[in-house]
Amino acid sequence: MTLIPFYKFRTSALVASALLLAMAGNGQGVDFRKMTAEERQAYMARINAASYADRKKMLEQLRIVLPQLPPDSLDPARPAHTFRQRGTGNWIDSAGQFYARSEWGAWTNYDEAKAGAYTLPDPLVLNNGQRVTSAKDWWNKRRPEILEYYRNEVYGKIPDYTPKVTFEVVSTDSSAVSGTAILKKIVGRIDNSSYPSDTPRIEISLYLPKDLKGQVPMMVQVSGAFFAPPEKTASQPAGARELVLAQGWAFATVNTTAIQADNGAGLTKGIIGLVNKGQPRKPEDWGVLAAWSWGLSRAMDYFQTDKAIDGRKIGLQGHSRWGKTALLTAALDQRWAIVFPTSSGAMGASLEKRNYGETIDIVAGTGEYHWMAGNFLKYGGNWSALPVDAHHLIALVAPRPVFITGGTQERWIDTEGEFLACVAAEPVYRLLGKKGLGTTTMPAPDHALVEGEIAFRNHTGGHVDLPNWPAFLQWAKRYFK
Repeated sequence: MTLIPFYKFRTSALVASALLLAMAGNGQGVDFRKMTAEERQAYMARINAASYADRKKMLEQLRIVLPQLPPDSLDPARPAHTFRQRGTGNWIDSAGQFYARSEWGAWTNYDEAKAGAYTLPDPLVLNNGQRVTSAKDWWNKRRPEILEYYRNEVYGKIPDYTPKVTFEVVSTDSSAVSGTAILKKIVGRIDNSSYPSDTPRIEISLYLPKDLKGQVPMMVQVSGAFFAPPEKTASQPAGARELVLAQGWAFATVNTTAIQADNGAGLTKGIIGLVNKGQPRKPEDWGVLAAWSWGLSRAMDYFQTDKAIDGRKIGLQGHSRWGKTALLTAALDQRWAIVFPTSSGAMGASLEKRNYGETIDIVAGTGEYHWMAGNFLKYGGNWSALPVDAHHLIALVAPRPVFITGGTQERWIDTEGEFLACVAAEPVYRLLGKKGLGTTTMPAPDHALVEGEIAFRNHTGGHVDLPNWPAFLQWAKRYFK
């Protein structure tokens, strides 16, 4: 079996640094900068081994037996043009593109001609086969059915009872962002009296424009760290924070790693471990993405008490794994007025049943399974049985606006699959009186489709979100007047 570390994919150097500083189970973290290379290697070996053991127990609980596969080097199914990358053992091609074999025997595919035939379940057909023709039936019948699938089979159930969260402003900086903003550091203390050994918390960095006049809209960025981004210099472009503040809006980040660790080794810790009192998950229990989503909803509770913020105009952005989180959060919590998931890939905005780049098998693998419910493992190697696909998740956001992006060099996240999911979600938006993309033709790179409540842009370049922020903000002004 190929063990793919959880930090392998879609991770820039900055994000990787943030992750590594906060990977320990309850969010208190470990500082890799204080470790030797040998200590870091040993630590990661322990994390990977514990994740493997946890996943193995879940497979046994579900009575899933993985197929016996030949060594990947001898596998006749391995793409012929791939070879071992020196120093890593990864399989790559001459362009440096990464390939993985899933535990069900499927190798990564980047050939559109081999993406495969698939049938997407219709978001406007009830489980009993009846077609949904009214907004009333969508809200009262079909939407609850789709949500139930996601809760039971995909992301896991957020418990009916979760601990109380008490928020406190722990520091204020009146001269942040070169003197243009007020920075408030806010900590949400989660009641752990039922299981004191776990101490997850919600960490928020909130930036308010200094010349505030009345309540303002806000964009919240899902993040993996609790520290301020570096100040912009003359040689650096403005980041998302600066671009949002320039609109006169507020900007905030929420640190997910303080809520729940991004690995399988931490599933008996963090908010999941606290609610389960340190016991392993059941197959339907929430995974890491749902735990992060819960934390973001508690952050929303706080934002709606801040008199400087217009609680009706709060949007959410996340990139990569946090893009998946942002889309899920907006689907579960209708208080988010607008959502901007960038480069979210499989189990985000990209069609899961397409055999291209990241797939269901990869997300169900050792490196990413912890994001999902245990039940999700049933769909490894069995994609057609999954009752929902990415267009359902997008449809759950309807009729609120959603802006989805990818990059021309991001083959792993399957930008074409994201576009197709937007197209397939459009009937739900139309049923609710809103507009979709208005086309079934993939747009040229850097051309934004922004006429409707579903928007899309495929930027030139790799796995970054900044190129899409200006187009998003221009589009979002329509809703955040």
